[in-house]
Amino acid sequence: MRIKLTNEPIVHHDMVENCRCKSAGAIVLFLGTVREITGNEQTLSLEYEAFAPLAEKTLIEIAEQAKSKWGIQKLEIIHRLGILQPGETSIAVCVSTPHRADAFAACQQIMDKIKEVVPIWKKETSPKGVSNWIHPKI
Repeated sequence: MRIKLTNEPIVHHDMVENCRCKSAGAIVLFLGTVREITGNEQTLSLEYEAFAPLAEKTLIEIAEQAKSKWGIQKLEIIHRLGILQPGETSIAVCVSTPHRADAFAACQQIMDKIKEVVPIWKKETSPKGVSNWIHPKI
């Protein structure tokens, strides 16, 4: 299992290879990317900040819960911090399980929980210079 917060671009190809194992018949990779348009507003950039010690602890808890529920063989979660442009990957979650239904369900549950409880905040900035911080529901 690998949990990581980083300011560097996410190399998702490596994540897939790291999750590969003989006991898993399925690997699911989710990539969250910065949209160019949110609602009716153009997005110039997103800025991610985190309280790293708590964010990493919470990500590990989410991963451990998912591993026990879905029979995950290998799991990686990497979240970018800093300023990202439209098209860049902000988060990647990769899981391997014996069966595909569990891999899809696990990946979705992990992402839903991350968005709900992990102390990572994002600031959306529009071309007009308007910025709004969006906080998780913690």
